Amino acid sequence: MEHAKDPLLKRRIALALVGMLLAGVSVGIFKRAFFGVDPFQCFCGGLANVIPISFGTLYMLINAALLVVVFFLDKHYIGISTFINLFLLGYVAEFTEKGLAALLGEQGLFGRIILLIVAIVLTCIAAALYYTADLGVSTYDAIPLHIADTKPKLFGKVVPFRFIRIVSDLICTLIGFLLGLMPGIGTVITALFMGPLITFFRQHLSDPLLNRGKTA
Repeated sequence: MEHAKDPLLKRRIALALVGMLLAGVSVGIFKRAFFGVDPFQCFCGGLANVIPISFGTLYMLINAALLVVVFFLDKHYIGISTFINLFLLGYVAEFTEKGLAALLGEQGLFGRIILLIVAIVLTCIAAALYYTADLGVSTYDAIPLHIADTKPKLFGKVVPFRFIRIVSDLICTLIGFLLGLMPGIGTVITALFMGPLITFFRQHLSDPLLNRGKTA
């Protein structure tokens, strides 16, 4: 009911939809770069090495389990973006990957580096857009966001989201590695820089886009 009274609801829905669309596209580009997967995919891939079911089924089960956790931690993070992520993101990623393969073919090292850069930037822009939209996030994103909301302190100072995200990404990468999935350079770069880049794009892109609607 709260959303129904929100004068910026249409703008927030647009940010959420664009953000999730870009998230799927970025995953497809990431795969075509062949420099490793993002930290959460690394975690899921590691589990797939030791659990004898198809990756698609396992991925859905992991997200379903995380959805239950998020439901009890903070239902605020469950919304339209959460379910778009669960049911549509994989198809967008698959379509993007196949489209790039048909359009570009196999790329040399320089081309793969360009694809990696584009994938990382789009991933962070996508997350910034649907974080700002505040209409739900992916189940994985919800965990570090919830931790940041509790304002944990280290040495008397509140730990900012960007550092919490780095820690969660590194933990996922480490688990995937320990379970037999070799992280690529793209995995490491994403784990170290995704948190700060999401914060940057929120401050300079997605938050200003939403706030512009408040003064319009």
